[in-house]
Amino acid sequence: MSHMGPAAEPDKRSLRRGFIAVRNRLTADDVRESAVALAGRALELPELAHARTVAAYVSVGSEPGTRALLDALRARGVRVLLPALLPDNDLDWGVYAGEGSLAQVQHGGRMALLEPVGDRLGVDAVTAADVVLLPGLAVDARGMRLGRGGGSYDRVLARLERADARPALVVLLYDSEVVEHVPEEAHDRPVQAVVTPSGVRRFGAGM
Repeated sequence: MSHMGPAAEPDKRSLRRGFIAVRNRLTADDVRESAVALAGRALELPELAHARTVAAYVSVGSEPGTRALLDALRARGVRVLLPALLPDNDLDWGVYAGEGSLAQVQHGGRMALLEPVGDRLGVDAVTAADVVLLPGLAVDARGMRLGRGGGSYDRVLARLERADARPALVVLLYDSEVVEHVPEEAHDRPVQAVVTPSGVRRFGAGM
């Protein structure tokens, strides 16, 4: 029986603290080497090989690095959408046009994020993506993702569902963050695959 409802959130909070603590012990070299390996694995995904538009994100701090992957996708001619955090924690989107198209934005007391400069495409732009690359802290054997708790990507996933958009959902993690079980709430949605520096694991049917 999976954890549902109010009991899931305290469980998620303690789990988040644990995964973040492990990430914070990584060295800059660890993060850099993992990012190169992660990009190589992700680029082998058939879904990315055939994608015209990919919604992604710019990693910060000790997150699994995405910059090498973003540049490789752009070099393939893929249209890469990157999020810009709105005051209500929803996500607007802009097009990635290389490193010079990013600006550091401080959101209150939280970590500064790298966001796309230039035109904003609106919150619904993500519904045009063939693949959505999701950040997270862990994923379990069912494909249930543990996010950071801000709710931004819960809104994205709900928006995709309302639009009947069915992009491939892929979470990018470190190897140790693929676990047996994470707490689940009613609004949580499974991903189809996880990419780590050592490989790809798929969940469910049709992937």
